[in-house]
Amino acid sequence: MTQPLQAYFGQGLKPQAFVHAMTRNQDAFLSWYDQFTWPSEADQQFFTAGGFDVHCLILAADWCGDVVRNVPVVFRLMEAAGIDTDVLIMEQHLDLMDQFLTYGGRSIPVVLFVSPDGALIGRWGPRPAYVQEPMAQFKQTVPPSDPQYDEKIAAARAEVRRRYGEGTSYQADIVREVRALLEPIRH
Repeated sequence: MTQPLQAYFGQGLKPQAFVHAMTRNQDAFLSWYDQFTWPSEADQQFFTAGGFDVHCLILAADWCGDVVRNVPVVFRLMEAAGIDTDVLIMEQHLDLMDQFLTYGGRSIPVVLFVSPDGALIGRWGPRPAYVQEPMAQFKQTVPPSDPQYDEKIAAARAEVRRRYGEGTSYQADIVREVRALLEPIRH
């Protein structure tokens, strides 16, 4: 039996403490955080208007490239919305991680939006949908026994990197996707 999700409230690091505790990739993480800009004034107004009775739990680790690129955006959104956020280090919370696998694997970040009574309201991650598509296609069609598995996963990873791009355009996708999760619960 799994713990109710509200049992994890307060069990992780607050965003600033997570960044401070990073032993890897801190500069890159802060760079993505500092580069964040709102895709539109409407998006900014949506998040800053408040009205969210929700808690955010983020399964993450500082060694993960997707965490380094994506969690800074989630931090910005949660800060703007005034949503209490806990970062749970994946390796310390495998019980929770194993409830939220991606294609059977432990892919992070996993961003969970939880009601005060512990009900899961929404889940986001590990990547924006457009960026995730090549890996989803690979995971759904290539069995580990495929003789070209290594070549095909390398190609999927290369396409993921291409879709992320060099700049911050992918961040607008995160804003749009998180907003879509939160719109139905906003008061």
